[in-house]
Amino acid sequence: MFSLIIGSVLGLTQFRIKRLFAYSTISHVGFILLALSVNSSESIQSYLFYILQYSLSNLNAFVILVTIGYSFYLYTRNDRKQISEDDKEIFIDRNNSPVQLINQIKGYFHINPFISISLAITIFSFVGIPPILGFFAKQMILSAALDNGFIFMSLIAILTSVIGAAYYLNLIKQMFFYNSDYKLNTLTSSINIVGYVIPTTLFSKKNKDVNEKLINLKPENITVNSALSSTISVITLLLVLFIYIPEE
Repeated sequence: MFSLIIGSVLGLTQFRIKRLFAYSTISHVGFILLALSVNSSESIQSYLFYILQYSLSNLNAFVILVTIGYSFYLYTRNDRKQISEDDKEIFIDRNNSPVQLINQIKGYFHINPFISISLAITIFSFVGIPPILGFFAKQMILSAALDNGFIFMSLIAILTSVIGAAYYLNLIKQMFFYNSDYKLNTLTSSINIVGYVIPTTLFSKKNKDVNEKLINLKPENITVNSALSSTISVITLLLVLFIYIPEE
């Protein structure tokens, strides 16, 4: 009960995005402990399923935060002169993690809509919005708790989920319903990376007359690398498509 309440209520006061996820984890641990407290075959199955889905969702959330951090290296804030004293500390930790505060992702949908949608789906999984994977995990635990007479704890779990949804949906609001505080760094306008494309069919030691194609890469051509994009894509699809392949 205390895990559910403390994780949900204290999460409302956070302005640092990773601390918000930390208090969110405390709240989710409350659901896990509820499943263990019920101690039935159904609750143990729901306990294992909840850990699996939450691990996937949490992994996706942090990979997305890392990806957002990388994308910020091409941008500067429009309002840098107007940043408050409390916000200035984000620049101290910039080399460690570019994304520190919730307001840093404000308007990020206008920078990268695909990453924003993936993060929104992950957040919906945390909240328990159907038909995302997280909904079924919470449903299984609440069903097991109600079947075994844990009515009061089920009510606490439902109420704290609603409270927790407030700070999760604040992230959605910041990303989608505000204009971005970022603009492309003027220093990147001078970047001009020259690349050569060599057709693989012509790449041979015997064939020296290779048709090379010159490509000039601009900042707008720089995208997320395949390791990050593949991880985000696969996990996001798992969260969304679970309802179609629950047996897997």
